[in-house]
Amino acid sequence: MDSHPPITRVMWFFAIVYAVEGIGQAKAGILGQPLTYFLKQTQHWDPVKISVSLAVLDVPWIIKPLWGAISDFVPLFGYRRRPYLILANIGATLAFIGVAMITTTAALIPVLTLTAIAMAVSSTLCGALLVETGQRHQASAAFVNQQWLWFNIAQMLAVLTAGYLIEIFSPVGALHAAAWLAATAPLAILGSVWLIQEPRASIDLPALRGRLHALVTAFKDRNLWFVAAFLFLYYFSPGFGTPLYFQMTDRLHFSQGFIGLLSSIGAGGWILGGVLYKAWLHRIPRLMLLRLSILSGVVTTLLYLLLSGPVSAVAIWIITGMAGMIAMIATMSLAADACPQGAEGFAFAGLMSLINMANPSADALGSLLYEHVFNRQLTPLIVVSAAATGLVYFLVPLVTVRESMARASSF
Repeated sequence: MDSHPPITRVMWFFAIVYAVEGIGQAKAGILGQPLTYFLKQTQHWDPVKISVSLAVLDVPWIIKPLWGAISDFVPLFGYRRRPYLILANIGATLAFIGVAMITTTAALIPVLTLTAIAMAVSSTLCGALLVETGQRHQASAAFVNQQWLWFNIAQMLAVLTAGYLIEIFSPVGALHAAAWLAATAPLAILGSVWLIQEPRASIDLPALRGRLHALVTAFKDRNLWFVAAFLFLYYFSPGFGTPLYFQMTDRLHFSQGFIGLLSSIGAGGWILGGVLYKAWLHRIPRLMLLRLSILSGVVTTLLYLLLSGPVSAVAIWIITGMAGMIAMIATMSLAADACPQGAEGFAFAGLMSLINMANPSADALGSLLYEHVFNRQLTPLIVVSAAATGLVYFLVPLVTVRESMARASSF
C-alpha cells in the first residue's frame, strides 16, 4: 500500500483536528450548554429565539465550499492546506479569548461567529485531505470513523466539563470559563501540521485550467447531485434539540450537571458506534449500511417518546449516540467517495455545507412547530421527525456508491 503520506500520520492528524473541533464548536462543544444556559437564564430567550439567533453560527459551515475553493485554487506560501490551517487555528484561539471577555449578546454573537469561521475553515481543509487520501487508499470510511471517534471522545470530556462549569459558576462565569478552555484547543493543531506531508503547489495556468475543469465536472456529475439531495433530506427531519433542552429543564427538572452528563453519555454512545463499525459493520456493503443507518435513526428518534426520568435518559442517549455514529460514517464516506479529483476541497465542502444548512434549519423548524403548532408538546414533534427520517429510506436506490476495500478498516 502507498505510504506517502503515511496513513498512520494522517490518522493521527485527523484525530487531533476533530478532537479540537469537538471541543471548539460553539453550539456543540464546551461552549454549547453554557451558551444556551446563559441565553435562557440571563436574557430569557425562548427556544425559537435561541435557535434562530444562533443559526448565524452555522453560516460559516454552510459556505464551506468557499473555503474549499480558496485552498484548492490559491496556494499560500507554496501549499494548499497547511498555511490555511495555521492561520485558521491562530484566529480561533484569538476569537475564543474574545468570547471570554464579552458580557453582552450584541457583541457575543459576532465574536462567536468568528470562532465558527475558524473552525469551519479548519474542518474544510481536513475534509479535503480526507477525500484526497481516502480515495487514494480506498479508506474513506476508516478515516471518517477515526475523525468522528475522536470528535466524540473530545466532546464527551468537553460537555462533562461544561455541565460542571454551570454548576459552580454564574451563567456568564460558566460561559467565560468555557471560552478560555476552548481557546487552548486550537494550539494542538498548530503543533500537528507537520504530520501532513503535502506536496508544494503554485498558481500556474495549466494547473488552474485543470482544477477549473474538475470544478465544472463536479457541477455536471449527476451522482454528485443525487448524493447532495440525499444528504440534505437525510438531515432535514424537524429537529427537537432545543425543545428537548427546555423539556428536560422545565418539565423533567434535570439539573444542568445531569444534562451535561447526558451529552457526554451520548458522545460515549458515538464512540461505541465507532468501535462497533471497526469490529463488525465495516464488512457490510455501503448501501446496506446506509439503509441500516436510516432504520436505526427512525427507531432511536422514537425512543425519545419513552423519556421519563434519568434512567430512561441514559439508555436513550447511549443508543442514539451509537446510531448517530453509524449514520455519520455511512453518509460522510458516501460524500467523500462522490467527490471528483481536482476539486476535492470544494466538492466535499459543498456536500458538508448542505448538511450544515439542513441541521440548523431542521432545529429552527422543530422549534417553530414545538412553540406554535404543537403547543409545547414534544411527542408529536418526535413522531413527525421520525417519519421524515423514514421517508429518506426510499431515496437510497438513487445514489451510487463505491465500495471501499475491506483492508481499509484495519487502520
